[in-house]
Amino acid sequence: MNLIEKIEAAGVVGCGGAGFPTHKKLSGKFEYLIVNGAECEPMLRHDRWLMRNKAAEIIAAVDAVGSELDIPNRVVALKDHYTEEIKALKAAIDAAGSSVRIHEMESFYPAGDEQTMVYEVTGRVVPPAGIPAEVGAVVDNAATMFAIYEAMQGIPFTMKYMTVTGEVNTPSVMHVPVGTSFKKCIELAGGAKISDYFVVTGGPMMGRPVKPEDLDAAVVTKTTSGILVLPADGYHATHADINVKHMLNRAKAACIQCTNCSQLCPRHLLGHPLEPHRIMRKMAAGGNPAEMLDDPVIRSAQLCCECGICETYACPMGLNPRKINALIKGELRNAGIRYQRTEGSWTASPERDGRKIPTDKAAARVGVYRYNKYEVSNFVEYSGE
Repeated sequence: MNLIEKIEAAGVVGCGGAGFPTHKKLSGKFEYLIVNGAECEPMLRHDRWLMRNKAAEIIAAVDAVGSELDIPNRVVALKDHYTEEIKALKAAIDAAGSSVRIHEMESFYPAGDEQTMVYEVTGRVVPPAGIPAEVGAVVDNAATMFAIYEAMQGIPFTMKYMTVTGEVNTPSVMHVPVGTSFKKCIELAGGAKISDYFVVTGGPMMGRPVKPEDLDAAVVTKTTSGILVLPADGYHATHADINVKHMLNRAKAACIQCTNCSQLCPRHLLGHPLEPHRIMRKMAAGGNPAEMLDDPVIRSAQLCCECGICETYACPMGLNPRKINALIKGELRNAGIRYQRTEGSWTASPERDGRKIPTDKAAARVGVYRYNKYEVSNFVEYSGE
């Protein structure tokens, strides 16, 4: 059984995103193997824990995949202030005599976005609606690389590294079985510090709210990256239930066409033809998204990565470009319409570096700055009951 077959047999999927099967992602010819160690979202800490404590295993997996697929450039990309993680990785690289190199990035959001990271490391722009393989790169995050290492040992991917933090007594990195209840994870983190709280699964920028009535049934999956316990009167709770009609009415009434959402959009800054303010203009004109699917501006919503910068950081009117883009994407998907890009090349904006959003500022805008500043150093190993 070769390495790719071992990865498939172990059931390894991407730990930091949509859960795409890793053995399929590694099918192809690549110039760059990039390990995403940027831990894109504020508050999450498990990738950093892995890079500090499992650096040798991560580097072994990188070299194994690189050798199996004959990938000449092997890179771990992470933020330059991750000093302990960089130190651990460099020690592991030296000990293994590895050719893996470290690429240090600024602390901006979303540094861990796959297409953003490819550009940071290679200088190449992934085409609109494309994948990194189109520019010779493949990206897997640090937790996925550790799962690959375990697959090399014949260990199936049934345990998940994740972060439980926020209003809990002991913010923790955890290693728990897939299927563990969110309530159990919160209990393992010492329980909630407040009686009235709101849970988000994932990170504070792109995570999904878990309604109180759904909390009993919520369980850890292979793609669960975090469980955030946040105040019930905070940003996430108060913004969770905006309905479609209200979003569209607000767009009609309040969008001032300032273009901030487009100027700060990471995809737009990579040269993609996505301008959220133009989509908002269509909505403000009174259009029904389901009736506008032939409009090229509306179809450009498919390029949105849903990072949330447009609505949490850029919009001075507190509108919801991301949610509207997600709504349009759903309508297009239901209609079986895929984005059709034109031929040509794409070049990042010369203003891109000056428009990067500092991670701490992004965290502050969604009310989680204080949680992002403290260290999550406690580790919990839980095998189930």
